[in-house]
Amino acid sequence: MTNDPIRFATFLAPNMIGVYRFLANYVGQKVGVRTELTLGSSFDQFAAGEADIGFICGLPYVYLARESHPPVQLLAAPLLQGKRYKGRPVYFSDVIVHVGSPYRSFSDLRDRSWAYNDPDSHSGYNVTRSQLVSMGETHGFFGRVVEAGSHQRSIRMVCSGEVDAAAIDSQVLAVELRDHPELEAQLRVIDTLGPAGVQPVVAASRLADGLKAAITAALLAMGEDPAARTKLAYGFIEGFVPVTDEDYDDVRAMLVAAEDASFMILR
Repeated sequence: MTNDPIRFATFLAPNMIGVYRFLANYVGQKVGVRTELTLGSSFDQFAAGEADIGFICGLPYVYLARESHPPVQLLAAPLLQGKRYKGRPVYFSDVIVHVGSPYRSFSDLRDRSWAYNDPDSHSGYNVTRSQLVSMGETHGFFGRVVEAGSHQRSIRMVCSGEVDAAAIDSQVLAVELRDHPELEAQLRVIDTLGPAGVQPVVAASRLADGLKAAITAALLAMGEDPAARTKLAYGFIEGFVPVTDEDYDDVRAMLVAAEDASFMILR
């Protein structure tokens, strides 16, 4: 189909990179193309021809979809394991605090310190901003806001007492607590924000339609492949399903609410 490698790029949590590497290799084998996986550095890479397939958050997808000529198209999204997801391509943001803290709900965090992973994250930033808009708290709810750089770093900042709280992608939190069980005794979930459309797999719009269709078919078939299911289970993924732009209307609505409130910077 093509002699050039298909360049996969992940813009998501580092603790899932093994799963994304498996996905890239699996798709390559099924489609009959060479693949490579890199760490994404800019969403401009899709239009620039530097990334072909991406694992991205719903918030940057919404931003990219707004462009007059969107540089990416949706291929599929994961179904996460667990009753809370109800067989839908959604996820949550779990609000965590130190186990010994007195906080019992999000509203208890007024004037407290807060960590987020990065401002392009729905689960760490957009949903938090939306929560504050819904509460009418757009003028400095938190005492201090810190960019941690990753969900994993936010978790450890809460556990060490560097910050009081953070909102963590529910999938990332499950993986981190499984891989580092000592963290579970150090934190508590006091609230849950969401659900919202889970992180999609996207393709650069410039790719040939036949190639995009073949990659999508490979992703959708993984849930029926016992060997693939074993690898996916490491990331608490049951399989992949088709998604449309409407599946990200919840992420979009939260962004618009923040824009309408002129509350783009978390504080």
